[in-house]
Amino acid sequence: MVALNEMNRDELFTWVADLLAEMFELDRAALTPATNLYADLDIDSIDAVDLAVKLKQMTGKRLQPEVFKTIRTIDDVVDALVGLGQAEPEARTEVQAA
Repeated sequence: MVALNEMNRDELFTWVADLLAEMFELDRAALTPATNLYADLDIDSIDAVDLAVKLKQMTGKRLQPEVFKTIRTIDDVVDALVGLGQAEPEARTEVQAA
């Protein structure tokens, strides 16, 4: 399981880019933070759902549908994962405070 809260943005980008290259047989060297999943990589809606499922399997965390709908670039995926990683410690703090 990938520990999102233990990775910085650069490590997350590398991990996401490697995952995309593996899942969709892409040239890893061509992937940048600004790469558009749909326009540049020809990922369709079914592929996007496959990506969301794979991210959940590997992180144990589910991207909320409203967040998932806003993802366009690899950097957007990284932003969403950073948000998931930050949400975990906050959730624990709320439980402890209660």
